[in-house]
Amino acid sequence: MTGRFFAVGVGPGDPELVTRKAARLIGEADVVAYHAGVRKESHARRIVADLIPGGTLEEELRYPVTTGVADHPGGYAGAMADFYEASAERLRSHLSAGRTVVLLAEGDPLFYGSAMYMHDRLSPDFATEVVPGVPGFVAATALTATPLVRQTDVLTVLPGTLPEPELARRLADTDGAIIMKLGRTFPAVRSALEQAGRLADAVYVERASMPGEQWRPVAEVDPDEVPYFSLIVVPGDSRGARYDARRSSPSTYGFASSAELRTGSERSEERSSRPEPAELLVVGLGPGPDDWLTPEVSAALASVEHVVGYAPYVDRVPQRAGLQRHASGNTVEVDRARFALDLALRGERVAVVSGGDAGVFGMASAVYEAAASDPAYDAVAVRVLPGVSAVQAVAARAGAPVGADFAVVSLSDRLKPWEVVEQRLRAIAAVDLVLAVYNPASRSRREQVVRMREVLLEHRGPETVVVVGRDVGRAEESLVVTTLADLDPTSIDMKCLLIVGSTGTRVTSSGAVWTARFVPEAGSP
Repeated sequence: MTGRFFAVGVGPGDPELVTRKAARLIGEADVVAYHAGVRKESHARRIVADLIPGGTLEEELRYPVTTGVADHPGGYAGAMADFYEASAERLRSHLSAGRTVVLLAEGDPLFYGSAMYMHDRLSPDFATEVVPGVPGFVAATALTATPLVRQTDVLTVLPGTLPEPELARRLADTDGAIIMKLGRTFPAVRSALEQAGRLADAVYVERASMPGEQWRPVAEVDPDEVPYFSLIVVPGDSRGARYDARRSSPSTYGFASSAELRTGSERSEERSSRPEPAELLVVGLGPGPDDWLTPEVSAALASVEHVVGYAPYVDRVPQRAGLQRHASGNTVEVDRARFALDLALRGERVAVVSGGDAGVFGMASAVYEAAASDPAYDAVAVRVLPGVSAVQAVAARAGAPVGADFAVVSLSDRLKPWEVVEQRLRAIAAVDLVLAVYNPASRSRREQVVRMREVLLEHRGPETVVVVGRDVGRAEESLVVTTLADLDPTSIDMKCLLIVGSTGTRVTSSGAVWTARFVPEAGSP
């Protein structure tokens, strides 16, 4: 008969915050195990010391390192993996002997805790149960009496070990936030809070629910005096003053629509009292790598007060102090454009962002469409800044497939009938143009690529070269050179861009694809 394994949360420090269930299990355990730092007493054991009966077997699992640096072939991660494996074996021996093992965990076992690594290793072979505990950040908000989130506010829990730009971006994009793992990361965390415009309201909490607990504004904290048992609370309420337009009348898309911000008549009444309208920039971010962002676009992004766009593109813009980010879904382009135009109409400096080039199936057309819908927008000057397009990126990776005449088509039928798409595909195939295909497939559109292949084969030979570029310029990049006959439609998704060659497209012995610039006269051999 094997024993049972319990991962038991004992709360943040105050013994009175230990749950009744946790106390009962600790008192009934054959073995009580706990992790301890290098040359440190176990904090988890200290919390429940009075609950462990005399004679109970104890297993202290002492970490080999604590700083992220280790003299191990696999580095810190390798040292910790070996430690967890050895620790699990120690507990496994007790469980195999039929003993009940309780592993103590500070706060909650599955919240940034080592208990989860023991659970991963032991739960496949032994009956296990996780007993929740009060997390440290809950004690921190109780200490400061800080309402963390209200109603539809979003709470984000962030490790301070994130890269500073990423931490700043996430802080700017959430309502309430908790930042864990401070210590040596504190200077970078403070800088990220400042860049995100959240420093003034951020609260530093030290040793919540323990003797010596204290809290104060982050701006007043000495970076050299930040212990392990500390975290930062960023109240969701602190975001409201900077996002009045967005939060006072939230829309379906995550930002206030133009109608919600003001009606046409209200715009006319306000025009005499508001600042001069600002120029609205529409910029292309390129396909992904920072190296493909043009200096002109980088300078523009550094000068604006607002960035508006589809969420994954907004995420690519570095956060900085004074920048407000307005992200939305993928099918609300005109609403997004109106929102940006309204900001510009109020004199705000705004950039609307697109992936690739904003003028190639991007936001530039949507902005002009929105601007044409209301004479009030005539006062807003729109300037489009070019970016590297996806077709350029894929073509460059492949070689030179668009070195001669080519056409570009989107297979999406959201804004045009599929019959129109087919007509254009036939016309392009009939005149023997190289074809670049955007938006080839999505989760709900799986048949368009199949039909495209059938239409093109009516005019092109099965040996026609096809380039499939996926996530070009990113870590997941792949490039496949195939033919119309061998093209597998099931392998295509929205991350792909296709280039279908003409009769003049060739593949070199090394696999490069290029299209001849010379086209023979009609009737020539």
